[in-house]
Amino acid sequence: QVQLVESGGGLVQPGGSLRLSCAASGRIFTIAAMGWYRQAPGKQRELVASITSRGSTNYADSVKGRFTISRDPGKNTVYLQMNSLKPEDTAVYYCTGYWGRDYWGQGTQVTVSS
Repeated sequence: QVQLVESGGGLVQPGGSLRLSCAASGRIFTIAAMGWYRQAPGKQRELVASITSRGSTNYADSVKGRFTISRDPGKNTVYLQMNSLKPEDTAVYYCTGYWGRDYWGQGTQVTVSS
């Protein structure tokens, strides 16, 4: 079993920044592909960014140039640096990783509002 714990969410004004962290623990023997999804009220969960085991990254068009995903393999941790935040970025952000199957964190709330 693998556990994912997100942190770093909160309330921020438009144009501000936040850094989300996701720490993986448990039966981890390989560096997995990991990613961040988000779900806003009344909307479907959508992919925000992903990073492969080799470090290749992929972003949703809506966050390109503003968000950066990175990882620290030694700590089994993935980060999402979010800059120039907009009200439409408001959502619950979920971390996910694949170790034989998909694992999900519990989510962290990000609210962008003045």
